[in-house]
Amino acid sequence: MRLIYLADIHGAFERVKTLLSEAFADVYVMAGDLIDIPFYNMNTAVNYHELQSYFHGLRLKMNREVLGIEDFVEELLNSPDMPEEIVEKATRYQQYTIRARRVLHQKYQVLEDILSTKLYSEVFCIPGNYDMDLKYTALHRRNLHLRCHEVHGLKFAGYGGADIWTPGVPERYIVPYRAGSGVNYKDNEMYRFFQTAKPDIIVTHQPAHGIHDRITQFGTSGSPSLRHFCDNNPVLLCLTGHIHMDWGFQIAENTFYLNPSNFGEVTLLTGGVFEGGFFYSLDIEGREIKKITFKKIVDDRIYDIADYAGSNGAWEEKIIDRERYNALKLNENFDANIQKYSHIPEIELYNEIKRFFRTFQTEETEKRLDKLEQAARVIEERVHDNIGMDVIGSVNMGLCEETSDIDFVLYVRCDSDIDSCEQSLSAKQFIKEALRGKYDFQIMDTINLNVVEKSIRERNYDCEMTQLFVVYRALGRPINYRAIAPIEDLLNQDPEFRTEIEGSVRSYLRILINTSQHTRSFEKYEARLKSLGIKLPETIQSKIKTYLYRDDRSPLPNN
Repeated sequence: MRLIYLADIHGAFERVKTLLSEAFADVYVMAGDLIDIPFYNMNTAVNYHELQSYFHGLRLKMNREVLGIEDFVEELLNSPDMPEEIVEKATRYQQYTIRARRVLHQKYQVLEDILSTKLYSEVFCIPGNYDMDLKYTALHRRNLHLRCHEVHGLKFAGYGGADIWTPGVPERYIVPYRAGSGVNYKDNEMYRFFQTAKPDIIVTHQPAHGIHDRITQFGTSGSPSLRHFCDNNPVLLCLTGHIHMDWGFQIAENTFYLNPSNFGEVTLLTGGVFEGGFFYSLDIEGREIKKITFKKIVDDRIYDIADYAGSNGAWEEKIIDRERYNALKLNENFDANIQKYSHIPEIELYNEIKRFFRTFQTEETEKRLDKLEQAARVIEERVHDNIGMDVIGSVNMGLCEETSDIDFVLYVRCDSDIDSCEQSLSAKQFIKEALRGKYDFQIMDTINLNVVEKSIRERNYDCEMTQLFVVYRALGRPINYRAIAPIEDLLNQDPEFRTEIEGSVRSYLRILINTSQHTRSFEKYEARLKSLGIKLPETIQSKIKTYLYRDDRSPLPNN
């Protein structure tokens, strides 16, 4: 079973959508803070927060902490001889609260619409301190809060919320947290639930005491009852979030604890924004965790940051992407500081069309992609760790069928000619062994990453292999991206060079686009959607027509 775990979404729904399309798992788990703000406008959120803070202070001043803020406001409005200023503020606060509830429900519906596209996997969620109780939302059937679900023989159980007051969110709708440090085990709702459920995998928003729970200047903030339960029961995994900066991997009393840091961006007290995109991928067989990989999604690219694997009873960390790992350790942005580039219009248009088709990705597509990932891992173990691929064709579009073949480009590092390179020949042989009898495939091209790296450093615009690399990277779907990422990172540090290379291969792209085979492929993709009862929207039909049939003298749109 493959499990993908992310936490603290903070409204990054488009990133969730991309993750579901690009990273494949049997189970996806999202641990809280699904929503960012309960409004669509930041000014409204600020106004609401100011009113909430005002009534929070007034409630303390009047010794009415026993009431929630919304109940306290109602009490004020029902009190005779209340000053007009307070009545006006209380009325506005109520109006904002009603609006917040509607927006929250709308946002959960949007997220559910995204998650519902994942037809072949389980997707579970728990609420965080920014969330409502999910049983009252469109996400109710995915809700793990005080619920259990069994997948592949493992029992998942969750408990949401956190022991903190969250300003800016209606207090009335936040999921109650009845598992704080001041609650004894007997009266602790979370502890009693886990005692009854006896889960293999626990999902909570607030971490366990002493593990991934340290807040700078405040010390530990985790749940003693959660730690006590895991220490004294056969819990395989405890997945938490909430404390973004105390992320990581830890084992205590045979329980694996994971906090992936934030998936969505976080606004800091200083006014800055800390980038997100972090998550874990786990391979589990029975009750044994075979491998854990810490990853980061940036746009539609997934970077492997670190591997965790067990050997002779001990687990070791292998850092894959040192720069992104160190940036997170130092609480610094990395990808947000890299200048974004824009592809030439032909490539931009192709990728817009591709993103639409991938919305309807088939199970057969995911099977083939998973098989290629497995093959890449075997090659890493047996040959070397610098082998990657870019899938093109129907698998790239996400519309693969049982009869579809696999077309891909192979990336290797060779010190000699690509055709006689031992690494290249060995990789091709292993791929044949892995796919033989299962899928028909064709290696469309082989790219020597050593040659590409050298030409990028030297800014060699005329290197044909680099030109091909740039095109394949712009259009294809990567397999084992960790082998390709350092070269593309190097390329992206010089956006002027990348844009110039894309422009220089424009004529080759036009030749490819104008082939009858390329045109038939789009007709085939449309027919496959039609067989599912899905009609292409007029906007997509127009984009395809523009992409395939435009007059070379007419400019392409830039968006």
